[in-house]
Amino acid sequence: MDRRTLLKSIVGGATLSSGLATPAISQRTAARALRFVPHADLANFDPIWAPAQIARNAGAMVWDTLYGVDDEVQPQRQMVEAEEVSSDDLIWTFRLRPGLKFHDGEPVLAKDAVASLNRWSVRETMGQMIKALENELTAVDDRTFRWVLKKPYPRLLLALGKTSTPACFIMPERIAATDPFKKISEYVGSGPMRFVKDDWVPGVKAAFEKFPDYVPRQEPSSWFAGGKRMLIDRIEWIVMPDPATAAAALQNGEVDWWELPTLDLVPLLRKNKNVVVDVVDPLGNIGGLRMNHLLPPFDDVRARRAILMAMSQEDYMRSVVGDDESLWKPMPSFFTPGTPLYNEDGGEILKGPRKLDTAKRLLAESGYAGQPITCMAAQDIPNHKAWGDVTEDLLKRLGMTVDFVSTDWGTVVARRANKSPASQGGWHMFISLFAGVDGINPATNKWVRANGDGAFPGWPNSPQVEAEVAAWFDAKALEEEKSAVRRLNKAALDHVVYAPLGFYLGYQAWRRNISGITKGPLPFFWGVTKTV
Repeated sequence: MDRRTLLKSIVGGATLSSGLATPAISQRTAARALRFVPHADLANFDPIWAPAQIARNAGAMVWDTLYGVDDEVQPQRQMVEAEEVSSDDLIWTFRLRPGLKFHDGEPVLAKDAVASLNRWSVRETMGQMIKALENELTAVDDRTFRWVLKKPYPRLLLALGKTSTPACFIMPERIAATDPFKKISEYVGSGPMRFVKDDWVPGVKAAFEKFPDYVPRQEPSSWFAGGKRMLIDRIEWIVMPDPATAAAALQNGEVDWWELPTLDLVPLLRKNKNVVVDVVDPLGNIGGLRMNHLLPPFDDVRARRAILMAMSQEDYMRSVVGDDESLWKPMPSFFTPGTPLYNEDGGEILKGPRKLDTAKRLLAESGYAGQPITCMAAQDIPNHKAWGDVTEDLLKRLGMTVDFVSTDWGTVVARRANKSPASQGGWHMFISLFAGVDGINPATNKWVRANGDGAFPGWPNSPQVEAEVAAWFDAKALEEEKSAVRRLNKAALDHVVYAPLGFYLGYQAWRRNISGITKGPLPFFWGVTKTV
C-alpha cells in the first residue's frame, strides 16, 4: 500500500484531492476522534533516549510525571500526593497518589518511580546534577520513595516537573531498566492516553486511545499540572510533511488541527471561515545550529567563532517568517527575549555587518583545509529545511566543502547521537530548535550547558560555562541570578556552545469546531473537545 492510499484510509474515507468524506463513521464517533498533523514524524518513541520535542509531545499523553509545571512555570504535584523535606533540605520523601495504574493494569509503585528517575537522570542535565549530589534513592514501601542528597538542590521539583526534554516520565520498572542509551520497545505508561502500537506506521500515522482507568487530579489543568481530563476518545497523528497537502486537508475537514502551518499558507487558511489561526505559544521558539565540538574543524573555537561572525540571524528568520517584523527578533543571547534573565553580554559577534573575510581567516587559522562538512537538516519540517538551505549557502560562501544531508527528522535525531567521524555515521552540524519556555533559565535550557559527554549533542566542554551555571543555581536573589546569567551568556558565546539563529513566533491552525486548545509550549490534548 502506498503512502497516499494509507492517508486516505487514515482520514476515515476522506479523499485528499477532493475533500469529500464518505459516511464511514457516525457523527458521535467522529466527535470523539481528533486528527492532528504534528510538526514531525514520531519515528523514535522513547522520550528519554530521544530527547526530541516530538517524542515529548506524544509522551505527555502516554506517561505521567511526578510533578508538572503550570503556565507560570511553577511545579505542582501530579503523581505525587505529598512530599516531606528534612530541615536541612537533604532528605526528600515522596508519597504517590493512591490508585495510580499503568496501561497494562499493573499498579504504579515506588520502585517504578525510582527506576524511571535513575534512567532519566543519565540523559538530563539537571538529573545529572542531582545524581552528583545523591547519597541514595530508594523505595521505602509501595507508595513511598526517598531521595537523600549530600547538598541541598532547591530546584528539585522543577527538574521533576519541567516540560523541556527529556521530561521526567514515569515508566514501569521493567521498561525503565533499559539502558538509557538504547531505545525502549514497549510503550506502557500511566498517562491519560494509551499508545496503540498496532496502529503505528512510522512516516504515516500514530494513534492514542483514552485510558479509562486514568484518574485525573481535581485541580484545573494548566500545562503539565492539574487534572488531565481527556474529552476525546481517540487521537490520530497523521504525518503530512507537504504543507500544501496539510493545508488542503485542514480546509476540507479531513484533519482537525495542524501544529506547524507555514507562514506562506496562513493568509489562505485565514480566508476559510471554518479555520482558526493563532499564535499559541507567546514565548515562541529559538532556532539553533549545533556544531560537533569533538570533530575538526569545530573542535577549535576559531572555527565556531567564524560561523557566528559570518552568519546573519535575519537571513535565518526571514527564511521562515518572511517580511513580518512582528514575528521575529534578533537574539545575540542564549536566553529567551522578554524574560527576566535575557541579556546580550558577549553578543557583539552576532551584531552589525557580517564579516565574511575575517571569518574566512579564522577558519583557516583553525586548520580547516577543505574537508567535507556534514550538515544535517530535516526536510520534513519546513523551518528546518529553510534553515538548512541558509546554512548550506553560508558554508559555501565561507569556502567550505559541504556534505549536505537532506533527510527526515527521525534520522537526524538518531544520527546526532553518534560521536564517530562523519565518514562513520557521525556529523559536523545539525539544525534544530527549542521552545522559548526552555530558554528562560539555565535549569531548563539544556542547550547552553557545556558539560562534555553529559551535554546535548555537540558535546561542548567549558568549565567556565559550567561554573556560571552553578553560580546561578546557588544564587539567593534575582539580581544574583541576573549577574550569573550575564557572565554565563558571555562565557557561552565566547566558547560558542552553539549558534543561536534567532527568536520567532509560529502559528497553529485548527478547525472552528475544535475548542479547548491551550496556549503553551506544546500541544496539550486534555480539555480539548470536538463538535460535528
